[in-house]
Amino acid sequence: MMFKRLVIILGCVFLFTPVLYAEEEKPQAEGAESDQQISEFSLSGYSEKGKKSWDIAGKTADIFDDVIKLKEVVGNMYGESENVKLTADKGDFDKQEGKVHVKENVVITTASGSKLTTDSLDWDRKNQVITTEDIVNIDRDNMVTRARGVIGEPGLNKVTLKKEVQVDINPDTDKAKAGDKPGVKNKIVIICDGPLEIDYSKNVATFKNNVKVDTGDNLMYSDLMNVYFLTSAKEDKKEPLQDTAAAGLAPSLMGTKIDKIVAKGNVKIVRGENTSYSEEATYTASDKKIILTGRPRLVIYSEEDLKSAFGGM
Repeated sequence: MMFKRLVIILGCVFLFTPVLYAEEEKPQAEGAESDQQISEFSLSGYSEKGKKSWDIAGKTADIFDDVIKLKEVVGNMYGESENVKLTADKGDFDKQEGKVHVKENVVITTASGSKLTTDSLDWDRKNQVITTEDIVNIDRDNMVTRARGVIGEPGLNKVTLKKEVQVDINPDTDKAKAGDKPGVKNKIVIICDGPLEIDYSKNVATFKNNVKVDTGDNLMYSDLMNVYFLTSAKEDKKEPLQDTAAAGLAPSLMGTKIDKIVAKGNVKIVRGENTSYSEEATYTASDKKIILTGRPRLVIYSEEDLKSAFGGM
């Protein structure tokens, strides 16, 4: 059978209508007309153990030889760790390949609170991969990511954002100091040409090509930047990080605390009129220190900073 292990729920009405009516009421696929229009269409897929692994439904569906065209699409993916929901205004289900292309107001939401929005998306349900070349926005905890193009897992636990990447890390309002006001100093912005690779299972995000970090007080530039995060267990044991924004680094990313940041290649750190250069810079959150390695040098323009650097002499 064409749909192996698929349950076709047809709770539906087949409309056999004259051609004139079909032209007025029924959507077309590349100028062709479907023979059948179905209301309340749904497909479900099951694992070898008989557990539902995914489903996709449409308020209406036009059935062609190779594709089913859906309206008001709702899809669900049932994973071992969390469930994922997909919605869109329109969608095409490829009968042969089992792939889904959705468009217009595409939204993916996960049980853990992540949300992806875009204009169109391809979902390869067999390989569990989503792709698009359109602008993508991902909201997760206190981080908002925007980029052009994405490829990754439907659950958003491991994604690659292709180019024109910008990440806005907003302050944790519950832990912000008394008197702090929203503004540049309370937000960290990271941009890069891309790609940005995020792997939540390994607690690391890798920014590539012309990376720039703007904390309001400091600017950091590098060719590549790895941001590592504490696991949830370690977060519970450690004291909350404080004053990291003053140190020029983000207090949190993707809803977790930073363990360390490693910037590599043509590293430049600008604070006011003073600039430092190195091939690599490592920031550790536990002691709030930055170590410059690989021909480090410091350019100081302020006399007061110069005196402080030499012990007030």
